[in-house]
Amino acid sequence: MTETTGRYADFEGLRRQAIALRREGLSRRQINRLHVHNNDILNRLLVGEPAPEWTKRPNAKDDLREKARELRRQGMTYDRIQVELGCSKSSISLWVRDLPKPVPDHSAVEQARLAGRMRWDHELAIRDAERQQTKDAAEGEVGAMSDRELFFAGVALYWAEGSKDKSYSRRETVTFINSDPDVVKVFLAWLDLLGIERERLRYRVMIHESADVTAAELYWADLVHADVSTFQKTTLKKHNPKTVRKNVGAGYRGCLVVRVSKGADLYRRIEGWWRGITSQAQLRLG
Repeated sequence: MTETTGRYADFEGLRRQAIALRREGLSRRQINRLHVHNNDILNRLLVGEPAPEWTKRPNAKDDLREKARELRRQGMTYDRIQVELGCSKSSISLWVRDLPKPVPDHSAVEQARLAGRMRWDHELAIRDAERQQTKDAAEGEVGAMSDRELFFAGVALYWAEGSKDKSYSRRETVTFINSDPDVVKVFLAWLDLLGIERERLRYRVMIHESADVTAAELYWADLVHADVSTFQKTTLKKHNPKTVRKNVGAGYRGCLVVRVSKGADLYRRIEGWWRGITSQAQLRLG
């Protein structure tokens, strides 16, 4: 017998012993009593022989896998299974890929959409309440407004929204235009503070021709407590059908133009006041 044949005979003998021990239910560690301490050789000796059940480690995901398959059989989507079990979509896909895809239940889909909309509406209501709470708190922080505070507010408001004199176009007139009724009220209160008589005020509406012009004129006349017949001729803006406008509907009333007659001197004072404000602000900036 050659050395190679002897080694082969020894291997076959070891294999028979290893298999016998394996079939008795021994673990790999217990089979090592054959003095086979090389894992590669032990693997070759035990090839084709399954490990005893008691040696197998339990798979922590086996329960999840079975639950996922059961939910899939019930017709659940990957998203719903993920919500139910808290596992990844990739794992779910691997576990249930051999199962048929569920037929969509259109009524269930519609119910899910409705539930989603209701949840979103609830969230929006909460956000709106938070916004309103912040606004109400900020409003309370203002408190009573002094004449001096209204004075500065009016100067800044006019300089933001009123007409201005330019070197290339001499216009020392006080003309204010805005679409926000509250802004117009603040401006009128400021003029009252300055002692400008209401008889000196001239009103005119600017609005798109496609809007309800008469309703807009009545609205602004009521706001400023004036007879609509005293308003100057309304300026109509031509309607362009290609333009997608947001200022449409019953709430659209155009803009109100307020002009102070014989206002050149007042305009010069406004410009001077504004320069004073900006000078003081510059000092704060350093």
